[in-house]
Amino acid sequence: MSRVNKKKIVLIFLIIIILFFIGSKFFLGTQDSSQDYKKYNDATGLCDHVVDGDTLDVSGVGRIRLVGVNTPERGELGYKNATDFVKEKCLGKTLYLDIDDAKNKDRYGRTLAVVYVDGIGNLNKELLQRGYAEIMFIPPSEFNPHDWA
Repeated sequence: MSRVNKKKIVLIFLIIIILFFIGSKFFLGTQDSSQDYKKYNDATGLCDHVVDGDTLDVSGVGRIRLVGVNTPERGELGYKNATDFVKEKCLGKTLYLDIDDAKNKDRYGRTLAVVYVDGIGNLNKELLQRGYAEIMFIPPSEFNPHDWA
């Protein structure tokens, strides 16, 4: 095989590898493939009930309010879509919670957290990016939802 043919083969191989990585990033979208959240979480539990798009119950932890986001309430446009999305992604699955260190409970006693779930990563961020939620930043909070939008 000539030197020119070897160079062409190597070049084609490199292009294929680059396209593979670009395509993987494109098709995976916003999913968190690193799964570092499994190592760096404050609490873990099974989601046994979804109240609505931004509130759910986690066994062993209690009621969780997704920090930094607000989804439509019952009777409002978008309520069913947001709630159904959270049910599909969370119900019956293990959730990893990053509890807000600046303010860990809201006025109703719900734990304020970023919720991570396999296959999607940061649920709070995903709700914003899919248009199911709006930013609701209430200081103090260690999380800035403006970084997620």
